[in-house]
Amino acid sequence: MPTAIDTSLREIAEQSNAWPFEEARKIVARITKQPKEEVIFETGYGPSGLPHIGTFGEVARTTMVRHAFRVLTVDKIKTRLIAFSDDMDGLRKVPDNVPNKEMLEKHLGEPLTKVPDPFGTHPSFGEHNNSRLRAFLDHFGFEYEFLSSTDCYTSGRFDKALLTVLERFDKVMAIMLPSLREERAQTYSPFLPISPKTGIVLQVPVLAHDAKAGTITYEDPDTKAQVTTPVTGGRCKLQWKPDWAMRWVALGVDYEMAGKDLIDSVKLSGEICRALEGQAPEGFNYELFLDENGQKISKSKGNGLTIDEWLRYASPESLSCFMYREPKAAKRLHFDVIPRTVDEYQQFLDGYQKQDAKQRLSNPVWHIHSGNPPQIEMPISFSMLLTLVSSSNAENAETLWGFIGRYRPGVTAQTHPKLNAQVEYAIHYFRDFVQPTKKFRQPAAVERKALTDLRDALSNLPKAASAEEIQDVVYEVGRREPFLDQKKKAKDGKPGVSLDWFNMLYQVLLGQEKGPRFGSFVALYGLNNTIDMIDGALARSA
Repeated sequence: MPTAIDTSLREIAEQSNAWPFEEARKIVARITKQPKEEVIFETGYGPSGLPHIGTFGEVARTTMVRHAFRVLTVDKIKTRLIAFSDDMDGLRKVPDNVPNKEMLEKHLGEPLTKVPDPFGTHPSFGEHNNSRLRAFLDHFGFEYEFLSSTDCYTSGRFDKALLTVLERFDKVMAIMLPSLREERAQTYSPFLPISPKTGIVLQVPVLAHDAKAGTITYEDPDTKAQVTTPVTGGRCKLQWKPDWAMRWVALGVDYEMAGKDLIDSVKLSGEICRALEGQAPEGFNYELFLDENGQKISKSKGNGLTIDEWLRYASPESLSCFMYREPKAAKRLHFDVIPRTVDEYQQFLDGYQKQDAKQRLSNPVWHIHSGNPPQIEMPISFSMLLTLVSSSNAENAETLWGFIGRYRPGVTAQTHPKLNAQVEYAIHYFRDFVQPTKKFRQPAAVERKALTDLRDALSNLPKAASAEEIQDVVYEVGRREPFLDQKKKAKDGKPGVSLDWFNMLYQVLLGQEKGPRFGSFVALYGLNNTIDMIDGALARSA
């Protein structure tokens, strides 16, 4: 994060409608009423399954708000970002996307940091998933402090706040009970004792509580004997809504965002926080991430993209761009969003250099790069690279660079390392997603005639024809039924050409639904190669 904030930048930022600044202004108003020396941002993570991209999204978005706050306060107030893991939660069910499921079945109910690691790489399942999360956050260069629920409970860090919850036991119950089903309300307790015999997080009623002694009494579910235990020192943990509120008080959290599905939970935890004489943090509720079927993504189901999967096919910056855009709109988080997002990121980066200071503060790349976006020339879009890989069936980067070098002399893997990375991403994406589903459509008779005419027209172009000259020819050949678009008018006043013409070219020639500008593709792929491709399509459909 930058070490110095320009005062003039703050003046522009105060008027910016970019959502990180809107959020940051809420925190400024908060500390104006109740000044403090340090502002605490928090993100929460439940390590019951492998971390998915939604988990990363909270850290990325919170980091953007944190930087916006630093700009608005000219960096005169210290800030910290805590990435908190609820790794003391009991394992409720075995995730679908892990090995050794039978082994995990034997440890249901135990704190995640006591459950053996099914991958065999860490002391516990919780620590394995924590490690995966931290590795990714470190890869992005996030500045954060990682806190483990297990460590905070067992070290005594939460003891004072836990005793406050015990003192206000009846107030907490009064807040929680109206929100519960009748059957659940009859046995509910904010405190969950950890069984000294089995290590399981027990869901049992509390028979008595003693604030002076700092203890609760419950009935052992196996022996039916009454057990009295301190609530401190990791012998108990809290149900998650009281736990959330207690954590806000114990850590002094000023800002935490949450998914739209947790709106009611945020309200309840806020009430409990106030009952503990704390102040609930500022925050906003973002929309959920959905899988390809429109279902909410889940760590235990593994039905969304994992962090590692995105990084196999695209850059970290493109993922940050995906997270910045429209946080209050539901997003499909599936593989097919990657190519578009990669190109959007580059478009924002290219546009940044042409913008004034006010416009730049609304550009996603300003927030992605904490006010200092890099200048990166990307001569070829990611969607174009994918189409090139698909058309050439390239199995290695050298083949692609041969096309690129002819199209853009002087552009090499050494001069454009970011483009070189894109080439590798494109090859991975093609092999995993495009190639297995590639299906060529057979052209109709009128389409065969149009393709034959296109082949002849391209044959008459000079080898050095530009992308624009090629596009003009492609457009002119397509100006026929059934591809005419009477609603569109060309520069010469004649009817325009519908997208059906261009879609047909990609479906018949490349076996894909859509593609980049066809003239640009032909210029990159080569006229002779394109003519051969058309000949191949005509031969297949003869």
